[in-house]
Amino acid sequence: MSRTAPPEGFEVPLHRALTEPILLAGVPRSLAILNGTFAAAVGLGLQQWVAGLMLWLILQAIGVFCARHDPQFMDVLARHLRHRNFHGC
Repeated sequence: MSRTAPPEGFEVPLHRALTEPILLAGVPRSLAILNGTFAAAVGLGLQQWVAGLMLWLILQAIGVFCARHDPQFMDVLARHLRHRNFHGC
């Protein structure tokens, strides 16, 4: 089946911001905020500067890896955790 051009007047230009997910430093915005807050709590609250920095770096790298494969992986993960286990496994 060949695809033909749409009739005149039926094309609407879309801005890239409407079709691409919102990423902050390569990860979804919610994960970046959560990651930074958790690392700051470890670094400032427990005064473990190196541990907080390493924790942020590791979690950020994992988030970037996952976001490259699926930019909406946080939405999928949240939906997965919300569903009940049906088979009892």
